[in-house]
Amino acid sequence: MAEWTRDALWAGAVLAGVLGLTYLNGPAPDVAGFVVIILTCGILAFRRRFPVSVTVGTIIGCGVYYPFVTSSGPLLAAFVIALYSVAAAGRIVLAIAIAVIAMTSVVLGEIATPVRHVDNIAMFMLVGWLVAVIALGAVSSGRRALVAEAEKRAAGDERLRIARELHDVLAHNISLINVQASAALHRRNNEPEALEAIKQASKDALRELRATLGVLRQVDEQAPTRPPGLSQLDELVERTRATGLKVTVDGEPRPLPPEVDLAAYRIIQEALTNVTRHASARAVNVRIQYGDKDMRVQVDDDGRGGDVHAGNGIRGMTERARSVGGELTVRGGTGGVRVSATLPIGAER
Repeated sequence: MAEWTRDALWAGAVLAGVLGLTYLNGPAPDVAGFVVIILTCGILAFRRRFPVSVTVGTIIGCGVYYPFVTSSGPLLAAFVIALYSVAAAGRIVLAIAIAVIAMTSVVLGEIATPVRHVDNIAMFMLVGWLVAVIALGAVSSGRRALVAEAEKRAAGDERLRIARELHDVLAHNISLINVQASAALHRRNNEPEALEAIKQASKDALRELRATLGVLRQVDEQAPTRPPGLSQLDELVERTRATGLKVTVDGEPRPLPPEVDLAAYRIIQEALTNVTRHASARAVNVRIQYGDKDMRVQVDDDGRGGDVHAGNGIRGMTERARSVGGELTVRGGTGGVRVSATLPIGAER
């Protein structure tokens, strides 16, 4: 509705300008001329919806007005604006074709009449106007296409980010639940501890899932929880220790840029998830080191090691590191697997 209102106001402004300049140049148009001016300018209100039809209508209006109405006036401005709308809609070739047809009609009309209505200078200026409005319309169309592509790309990046968050949240917590459920089945005497760990892991999974899906809420609606970061590393380690894995941590969390804090946490989380699912390890060490311009996150386990094949988890960790301008490597050996990420944090504070 707002777009229609703007177009209607534009049409009204063009009509007022054409009528005002027509009366100033005199003589005033008769009733038929007045009707032609109103109809030709009025259809500009539909120029966004039907640009080609409106342009054809303005050509017809000008073709009726100039040969048969005694008064002169800038009604051609309505055709120029309509032609711009065709080009702005991305139909550049059609706009050029319409301009060529219009100029050909003007030239043939001048040849067919004994009196010269448009001199050479006016003809040259008319051609310049048509070329200019088509060029401006093409620029406007290109700009809108770039904006639409940028919005589409941003939406795609956002979907990938949400998918990555969901993968990290669910993969980690579901893996812990699976390990604890297996423990409850095979070690009857540890059922209460295993069930408590399952309860906590499922609670944490739901909490982080709500936080992640909070980005899909309305802009003015507050997300239920803060995004995770290294300040929650102790909770992550305790959940992992509940599976029976010995986890040690070297280094303390520090205030970091939010995107780096989240990336570091998710990388550690995914590395621990991979250890519990694939490594057959007994112990894992998490090391956090800080430099002047970057930080390093390193996760080492004592599992079976060997060749490491990049699955969704490793690809996700790599994408997270790259998204903040860092890098990540995963190396397997006879003594386990090492995940190492270097993330930029700026100057030392």
